[in-house]
Amino acid sequence: MGETMGAVLVGTSHGTDDPAGQAAVRALLDGVRAARPALDVREAFVDVQQPEVGEVLAGAVGDAGSAVVVPLLLSTGYHVRHDIAQAVTAVNASGAGAAVAAEPLGPHPLLVDILADRYAAAEAAHGPFRSDDAVVLAAAGSSVAAAATAVEEVTSALAQRLGRPITPSYGAGAEPRVPAAVTAARAAGAAARVIVVSYLLAPGYFLDRVLEAGADVVTDPVSGSARAEKADPRLVQVVLDRYDDAVSP
Repeated sequence: MGETMGAVLVGTSHGTDDPAGQAAVRALLDGVRAARPALDVREAFVDVQQPEVGEVLAGAVGDAGSAVVVPLLLSTGYHVRHDIAQAVTAVNASGAGAAVAAEPLGPHPLLVDILADRYAAAEAAHGPFRSDDAVVLAAAGSSVAAAATAVEEVTSALAQRLGRPITPSYGAGAEPRVPAAVTAARAAGAAARVIVVSYLLAPGYFLDRVLEAGADVVTDPVSGSARAEKADPRLVQVVLDRYDDAVSP
């Protein structure tokens, strides 16, 4: 899709009722706009919030002739393979212009960097982590096998970075679920504390469930603290990398 270097970027997140989660996604797209001022960046959702991705994508292609949907999702799954794919297919079938879907944000080396920093910030806030503390990574989860594979790749990279074992876990769609992973870590007897690394984009439903899962420490999500006013520039770069890969395969 090399001819679409001027394609609109349609940043498409799941959607949430959580005001902090909404603010985090807006800040991320504002960061993309600031990093690349000439790029037309629009926001869309696959659930909970409006406008829906199909509506925004049709408008973007109608205005500019081409668009790229960048899933603001950390792994593939139903929303990528159904909602976003269906919207792209419908726009292309209409003959109004050209649309493509970029890959989801993860896995990406910069996400591992961010997770390592979130872990370090939690350690600074809660005292030194011990070698006998257990670490669990919490992802949203999907029944799509490729999603679990991607989460395992991130988990492995983070474990290598931190020099300690990490157990992947999921909020839905795959096993083990986060509460079960936390319980298993504690039941093993060796764990002094259980630390959960939140491999979740922003505050919302899944982070709330992680906070209820019984861990001793839960890191901030990928987007960072709810008090952050600007997006992490590394996360902005991941979005732009996905966009650039889609327009210049």
